[in-house]
Parts: sequence; C-alpha cells; structure tokens
Amino acid sequence: MAIKPRIKLDKKEAKKGDLVEVKALVAHIMESGQRKDAKGETIPRKILNKFTCTVNGKEVFAADFEPAVAANPYIQFKFKAEESGAVVLTWTDDDGSTIVGEEAITVT
Repeated sequence: MAIKPRIKLDKKEAKKGDLVEVKALVAHIMESGQRKDAKGETIPRKILNKFTCTVNGKEVFAADFEPAVAANPYIQFKFKAEESGAVVLTWTDDDGSTIVGEEAITVT
C-alpha cells in the first residue's frame, strides 16, 4: 500500500506573486538507529532526511531533516506563486525511497 501524504494549499487559485501556504503531513515510522529489538540487535536507522517542494519541476522549498525529527512529520511553509501547474512534495528516506504527494495550483 502506497503512503498518501495529506497536503493542503491555502489557495488552489492565486494571482502571480501571491504567497501560497502549504501544510503537509506524512505517515512514517521513524527509527533512530539507537533502539534494540527483542534479540538485542540494533534496529537500523530509518528516517525521512530530505524534503523538497517543486512547482512545474522548479524547486520552491527544501529542508534537510535530522535524526530527531518526529514520526509522522508535519511541515508548513509558503512559496511565491509564479505559474500554474503541479505542486509536488517529495520526502526521501535513508534508503533512497520516496513518498510523493501532488496538488495543482492555478496562477493568473
């Protein structure tokens, strides 16, 4: 089952130059790499370590996460609306796997 992030744009239609607020929540069980399983073996680290937001392939926001990031991370930020298109949010895990969510925005 694919993980579907919850994404909310405060404006699905914006005028060029408007600030658009993005709120996003993704389900992800973080593992710090410091805990041990029932056999006493270290559970490998598994965290989301990179986040990017692009509009029509152009990066408008990015963040690097550190090991202290919480499970199911919530992120909120704003970007300046310049063109209509796909707003793509991508979370990257330690193993290189990604969780991707997408919304559309219309800019006039």
